Amino acid sequence: MSGSADELARRAAEAMWSGDHATQGLGMELVDVAQGFAEITMPVRQEMVNGHGICHGGFIFTLADSAFAFACNSRNQMTVAAGARIDFIKSAKEGDVLTARARVVHQGKRTGVYDAQVVNQAQEVIAEFRGNSTTIGGQLVDESGS
Repeated sequence: MSGSADELARRAAEAMWSGDHATQGLGMELVDVAQGFAEITMPVRQEMVNGHGICHGGFIFTLADSAFAFACNSRNQMTVAAGARIDFIKSAKEGDVLTARARVVHQGKRTGVYDAQVVNQAQEVIAEFRGNSTTIGGQLVDESGS
C-alpha cells in the first residue's frame, strides 16, 4: 500500500512542480517525495546574501516552506499553509547548498502539522521550521492514474 501511496505522492509533486515558478526560480530542486515527506535543496547564490554576508532568512524560510508544501500535498489533497514559524540555528553563506526535509507530525481530516529541518552540505542544522496546513478541497492529479 505505501508503494502506491508514495507513487501518488510523486505524481502529485510533479503536478505541483510544473506550476511552481517561485521554487524553480530560486534554483531549488525537488530531491525526494513520499507520502507525508519531501526533500528539497537550494544553492545559496550571491543575490540571496544580506548585508551581514549571510543568507537572508527569508530565503531559508522559503526553502523550508516549499518542502512543507510538497509534504503536505503528498496525499493528493490540495493543501495550503495556515501558519508557520522558523527558528534560525546557524548562518548559511554564499556557496552553501541547503537541504530542507519536511515530514508530517500529525494529519487530521482538514488540518495538519509538519516539521522541516534545514541543513547545509555538512549536515549542520541551519533552521527548524513548523508549519500548520489546511486542506482546501480538490486533488492535484486523477488518482486512477489516467
